[in-house]
Amino acid sequence: MAMNREQKRMMQRQGQVDAEGAPVAQRRQPQRPPQKQQKEERTKPAQFLREVRAELRKVAWPTRSEVINYSIITLVAIVVMTAFVALLDWGFGEGILWIIDR
Repeated sequence: MAMNREQKRMMQRQGQVDAEGAPVAQRRQPQRPPQKQQKEERTKPAQFLREVRAELRKVAWPTRSEVINYSIITLVAIVVMTAFVALLDWGFGEGILWIIDR
């Protein structure tokens, strides 16, 4: 194997070659098959529902007035965006017809 001094020294530091530059045989570790993981026992439906109810009690639910305010804001945003898209659609349609009818 042809290599310069720099390559030889680097490979010696890495343990790939010996002092003369001959490759060092390294024994490969045999690959072991992955161990099977034990399955967790399934939760019964009643236990699942109890846990769901316990988690839902921890949720910070919005008040009625917050829900109304957020709903109004959402509806206004939808109306504004719909009007904007309709205006763009109408404008591009008129522009294309103007170009074609020329």
